[in-house]
Amino acid sequence: MSTDEINKKKKAANRLVVDEPPTAGAHDNTSVFLHPSTMEQLDIFHGDTILIKGKRRRDTVCVALSDPSCDEHKILMSGVVRLNLRVKLSDMVTVHSCPAMPYGRRIHVLPFDDSVEGITGDLFGAYLKPYFQDSFRPVRMGDVFPVVGGMRSVDFKVMETDPPEFCIVSPETEIYCDGEPVKREDEEKSDIGYEDIGGVRKQLALIREAVELPMRHPELFKAIGVKPPRGILLYGPPGTGKTLIARAIASETGAAFFCVNGPEIMSKMSGESEKNLRDLFEQAEAKAPSIIFMDEIDSIAPNREKTNGEVERRVVAQLLTLMDGLKSRANVVVLGATNRPNSIDPALRRFGRFDREIDIGVPDETGRLEILRIHTKNMKLSDDVDLEKVARETQGHVGADLAALCTEAALQCVREKMDIIDIEDESIDAEILNSMFVTNHHFAISLTTSNPSALRETKVEVPNVTWDDVGGLERVKTELQETVQYPVEHPEMFEKYGLSPSRGVLLYGPPGCGKTLLAKAIANECQANFISVKGPELLTMWFGESEANVRDLFDKARQSAPCVLFFDELDSIAVQRGGSQGDAGGAGDRVLNQLLTEMDGMSAKKTVFVIGATNRPDIIDPALLRPGRLDQLIFIPIPDEKSRLQIFKSCLRKSPVSRRVDLEALARMTAGFSGADITEICQRACKYAIREEIEKDIARNGMEVEEEGVAEIKVEHFEESMKHARKSISVKDMLKYLSFANSLQQSRGFGSSEFKFNK
Repeated sequence: MSTDEINKKKKAANRLVVDEPPTAGAHDNTSVFLHPSTMEQLDIFHGDTILIKGKRRRDTVCVALSDPSCDEHKILMSGVVRLNLRVKLSDMVTVHSCPAMPYGRRIHVLPFDDSVEGITGDLFGAYLKPYFQDSFRPVRMGDVFPVVGGMRSVDFKVMETDPPEFCIVSPETEIYCDGEPVKREDEEKSDIGYEDIGGVRKQLALIREAVELPMRHPELFKAIGVKPPRGILLYGPPGTGKTLIARAIASETGAAFFCVNGPEIMSKMSGESEKNLRDLFEQAEAKAPSIIFMDEIDSIAPNREKTNGEVERRVVAQLLTLMDGLKSRANVVVLGATNRPNSIDPALRRFGRFDREIDIGVPDETGRLEILRIHTKNMKLSDDVDLEKVARETQGHVGADLAALCTEAALQCVREKMDIIDIEDESIDAEILNSMFVTNHHFAISLTTSNPSALRETKVEVPNVTWDDVGGLERVKTELQETVQYPVEHPEMFEKYGLSPSRGVLLYGPPGCGKTLLAKAIANECQANFISVKGPELLTMWFGESEANVRDLFDKARQSAPCVLFFDELDSIAVQRGGSQGDAGGAGDRVLNQLLTEMDGMSAKKTVFVIGATNRPDIIDPALLRPGRLDQLIFIPIPDEKSRLQIFKSCLRKSPVSRRVDLEALARMTAGFSGADITEICQRACKYAIREEIEKDIARNGMEVEEEGVAEIKVEHFEESMKHARKSISVKDMLKYLSFANSLQQSRGFGSSEFKFNK
């Protein structure tokens, strides 16, 4: 290859497209990422300092890092580097190697006045020294860089360097921070960017395709001969980032941004509301390219057939005509956001008005980790903080919930320091701020008070019941693990074998044998949200309201997946259809029909499991018991002797029991007792021990009596308790359950256990 060809190839390689970095490096303001082959063409090695030139004759210096995941024609840089270069995503920059970058003798940096409000003390020791220590960071005069320390971020500006323009800060470099804080110019204000949004990568790619492409390259659509998209409707639960996405798009594209909140355009004067809308669209066209963002669009564009207000109908009609009248190349895009998409007038939801409808849903575990990293980028975290564990334990949380979680963890840290912080002081010393760290313990405390906002109306919890609380029932535990826990923890194995996870389980058996306890324990084991539903709660006096309650319940369970829906006393809402007399117009039948259709319609991607518990399996509708709905029918029998021993150990594992108490003998004596009966025996023995201890304390009051040993539950306490022991299940009832279990097994059996394939 000739020298001219090498130079030509090198010149082409140094023009790169700006893109956002991976989540792990999104907040490093002195590093950029390049593909190894691009670095080879530019004679740059991993860790070299490079000069990057952007818009408006701006340039900066950064450390180049190798990243094979980066495209060859791209450079990945954080929002701070983009701000210093005055570039947006998809802009072009040129990269040059700087082999002879000098070490700095001295640099002068000053903080921005708006970022140091309320901070006093030594900024150098609290912020600058840890930032520059042993890091060899390149700096350029005029650049802005944020430093995290003391529970908050402070933005600094490089005022002067010696030697001038740019240098590398080494351990010998003198750093000065003397002088008054500087005021921030408009162009130095960092707006919301794509790196500030997490958990919506796929949706963001679709939105950028529909919004950025027509604004940046309208000739593409002109060449193909189609009109660019005019509107996008973002819908999803509150707090998922719909408004944030709209602001980030406006910031990254540099378009004029017009935010419309529904009530702002409404007026009591006739025709004034429509005029406000017309003026808004005229302003947007005059300042094109521009984005009109209508937050809570359902408030200004409700369904005209269901609204009684004449003003609302006229506003909807005006909005329809304005969106139709947008010139095809006016470079105006309308973004709408709502969490009630079905309340919007159907005429808006067609091609040519809102061309695309994008679901901004509840993030998965990877998305939650991205959001947590974004919200903690300015937090001073301890080394023991495990964000991946926090992401796993926050099923169903949206971005707003995770932001609240991080804020609560920070507040926990502040509460610990309140004894050395004087609220009356006007400012807080920087050394106190520097000593504050958010630890894993703070996140653990905040997790106990955090609930998904989409499920605030429904009691959602991750139970604290473990397998240790459930004595015996080993076969049942294994079946529940295979049905519920394995699809959550090992989804790749189900995909490998082409198996769809089971939809539900029915636990049936005598009362007091641990059906509810098993459901809670399996929800805890797979760290799933747990929604307990009492059947009669779903029934209301209003026609159609009961079915709507069932729909809402399953919608919320899907939003907080993985989720276990537990229907206690399932027979109260799943009784055989047609047999209910005087049942408020057949509300029970309609609820059951809705329940059947919801279970059939559950998406395989949404890990929602239905666990039903009943002690009347004979009256449940057969349609609910077929495979595909409640796949597994698990009989919970009265515990045998081995299981009874385990139940005794489970009930008494936190109690001080005398060594003389023979639990095996108790297990032999309690044949025919259920788990609830055994629990009552243990509780009664504890009560007798407590009564005896209190009587001793009263007798000992005012008298010096020697201690008689350690307080514990003794043999005589259990003997007294056994006098009042009772069986809650009769032999007749037990035979009825066994006959039902046998008949169900025979009706579901293959017919012959001797089936074999022909060899």
